[in-house]
Amino acid sequence: MRNLTSFYIDGHWVKSTGDRIHQVINPSTEAVAGHMSLGEQADVDRAVAAARKALNTFSQTSRSERVDLLERIAKVFQSRAEDLKEAMSEEMGCPRWLADQVQVPLPQGHIETAIQLLKTYEFEEVRGSSMIRKVPIGVCALISPWNYPVSTAITKIIPALATGCTVVLKPSEFSPFSAQILAEVFHEAEVPPGVFNLVFGDGRTAGVALSSHPGVDMVSFTGSTRAGIDVARNAAATVKRVHQELGGKSPNVILPDADFAKAVASGVRFIMLNSGQTCSVPSRMLIPNSRMAEALAIAKGTAEEITVGSPKSGAFVGPVVNETQWKHIQALIQAGIEEGATLLVGGPGKPDGLTKGFYVKPTIFAGVTPEMRIAREEIFGPVLVIQPYHDLEDAVRIANDTPYGLAAYVHAGTIEQARSVGGRIRAGQVYLNGDMDLLDLNAPFGGCKMSGNGREWGESGFEACLEEVAFIGYTPAKTPTPA
Repeated sequence: MRNLTSFYIDGHWVKSTGDRIHQVINPSTEAVAGHMSLGEQADVDRAVAAARKALNTFSQTSRSERVDLLERIAKVFQSRAEDLKEAMSEEMGCPRWLADQVQVPLPQGHIETAIQLLKTYEFEEVRGSSMIRKVPIGVCALISPWNYPVSTAITKIIPALATGCTVVLKPSEFSPFSAQILAEVFHEAEVPPGVFNLVFGDGRTAGVALSSHPGVDMVSFTGSTRAGIDVARNAAATVKRVHQELGGKSPNVILPDADFAKAVASGVRFIMLNSGQTCSVPSRMLIPNSRMAEALAIAKGTAEEITVGSPKSGAFVGPVVNETQWKHIQALIQAGIEEGATLLVGGPGKPDGLTKGFYVKPTIFAGVTPEMRIAREEIFGPVLVIQPYHDLEDAVRIANDTPYGLAAYVHAGTIEQARSVGGRIRAGQVYLNGDMDLLDLNAPFGGCKMSGNGREWGESGFEACLEEVAFIGYTPAKTPTPA
């Protein structure tokens, strides 16, 4: 049983000013795994004040000092890998294999990428007679989700520290265990007091306090589109920068000459990865009418091989994060049935033999039309919808017929054709002829439309935390030589 009753503020663990407690439920057993204090406005005020005070000196540190800091963080992070894996297993039901291969290696990769980038990143540039200098934006409020709790937090924290900003992190109340360990990592790595601060809490109190706080210069939020809209509204009064990575309903366009065995099977496995709780997952598979029967056979066969079970069972799919999410997914599965989609595999209820835990059957719908709820709403579970198209123009139209624009996937017989079709889809990232292993940590990550604004990862992650200052006349024009 884990009891998190303190927050990390100004280099120390301090008690909450309030007395509200949140129960953390293990989604694989439905048992209480621990308790967490919920932060109040006063706790946020303390954390922001510490970050503002630390900003005065940390923003003036040298590149080499910050490289040394990130290298210390990387070393301590690696030493706590097993603890992080165990924490994520308890708080979000993460399968052990996924923790080993994705949930810990991915943030490790982001830290190493940031270290190498910081060594060469250009913070100054001469344009004409002006010097353009990129300076830290200031105090960053970072609100991270539960589905990739460590990776998402790291992709926000590390670029902020690399560029000389100070931060206040509010993790999801559903994944506080891993956040606690992250704070311990930063403490052991000797991050200066006040540079990194952690406040546990829920969205309606700590989240609102952070996003509306006049002492915060930038708020970075990853989560649902609904919550992202609230964050932007709360931030508007103080005109701070708002960075949002929100929901998605990403299309997976499989063209007639693609390798169907590979494209369809990888698409099915990808939607089931992390129990479907990935914002950029290809949740809409678009198949040409001429090859629909073949695709459905591949999809059904692949899904029937996917195992569901407890985190340490070796199963491919674990539980979803909580009962609320489980009920949301069940309601959308039922809506798909009622609206006339064909249930190819899976369906309502829990998988056979799993009576405890928030488990969802790997589910695939065929015959899905664009107006159905399951084609338009983010399900955020192991549920794939397969939509037919007539020709290329129809495929592009359906792919873009969504309020979201986070990611898109295109499979074609040639890379040239994949590039051509991918260039017509409006999304922040377009994956070309790749499977679930295709990832570039230097590529900008983020979306457009209702999927948010701004970009993370690599150089884009740095730029999200920087302001440009123009020094006009920095290089005065030469006085003409008299004739």
